[in-house]
Amino acid sequence: MNGEFKITQEDKVFLLKIARKSIEGRLSGKKYEIKEIPLNLNFNSGCFVTLHLEGMLRGCIGNFRDDVNIVKNVSEMAVSAAFSDPRFPPISDINELNRCDIEISVLSPMILCAPDDIVIGRDGIYIRKGFYSGVLLPQVAVEHNFDRETFLTHTCLKAGLAGDCWKSKDAKIFRFEALVFSEKQFV
Repeated sequence: MNGEFKITQEDKVFLLKIARKSIEGRLSGKKYEIKEIPLNLNFNSGCFVTLHLEGMLRGCIGNFRDDVNIVKNVSEMAVSAAFSDPRFPPISDINELNRCDIEISVLSPMILCAPDDIVIGRDGIYIRKGFYSGVLLPQVAVEHNFDRETFLTHTCLKAGLAGDCWKSKDAKIFRFEALVFSEKQFV
């Protein structure tokens, strides 16, 4: 991401532990309190936290906020992904959580762009048209082998819009980059 974020392996492990401990805290009824934020993680950033249960999507929630520290944002988005993703029931217990892999995407700021500016493998897409909006993370295009047009189409569909809404003059297209890491990398 153009050197904008410098997150060490140690910082990634720290964020993954925060995510897991935050979900565990919610399951036990005791909110996990973040005691100290490492110096390298003393910045504000949007993020998404994704849960996979035995390889299948189990929850994914995030935001583009630039007014919240990344550690606090990861903690909040982890709990939201586990308990508030409307596509899935809440995580039921610690056994289910233990079978989940947590993935974190730390986001760069969004940049208004033209469709041709989007690079598969580098960029995520956020499309806004009227009251509707949709976002797909950069890794989605890679995981599903999307070309640019297919990626744009799926982002429109996720927003609840026609698949070709991205061609409309009143659709706003933003691109962003993400540092993506998961617990699987550190096992």
